[in-house]
Amino acid sequence: MWNKLILLSVVALTFNYLALAYEPSPLQDFCVADPNSSGIVYSFGLHLRGNTSNQLGSKVTPVFATQLPGLNTLGISMVRIDYAPWGLNPPHTHPRATEILTVLEGTLQVGFVTSNPDNRFITKVLQKGDVFVFPVGLVHFQRNVGNGNAVVIAALSSQNPGAITIGNAVFGANPSIPWGILARAFQVDKSVVDQLQAKF
Repeated sequence: MWNKLILLSVVALTFNYLALAYEPSPLQDFCVADPNSSGIVYSFGLHLRGNTSNQLGSKVTPVFATQLPGLNTLGISMVRIDYAPWGLNPPHTHPRATEILTVLEGTLQVGFVTSNPDNRFITKVLQKGDVFVFPVGLVHFQRNVGNGNAVVIAALSSQNPGAITIGNAVFGANPSIPWGILARAFQVDKSVVDQLQAKF
């Protein structure tokens, strides 16, 4: 009797879990957020080079539902990323999307770090035409390792993938994370934490 009750409980929990994890099919073909918008609804140009004259030497041009209302409810988005020579798209994560990146021009070093407990660093140098995948939620980066400009197009599996840049999030939080927490977490003294927080 108890075996049957346990089995029924496990089956019920399994079906409950599947029901919560399932994303239902859309009820319509598309749903433009603002059909009266004066903006372009179904197309967006990525032909213009991004301005990379900043301290990182990179520029991300997003194509999310905000820029392209026709993406609303479709669960996808994309970005163009431009890199000056040795430019960097710093370590960051997308909490709601896997990213697949294609190199259009240049040579990039890319990498990500797997989750705890192993925190394994996976890296590769990509050439024009190469493709690389960054799994959802993992910290990743791209760096131009060539002497010329580099350009990529990346697709993301969410209309709003989010982006958490690690340095900004940790050292530029508002209000600031207390220095004692950061000093202990990074095993440095207060002066290092103060210096890093001042930069962000």
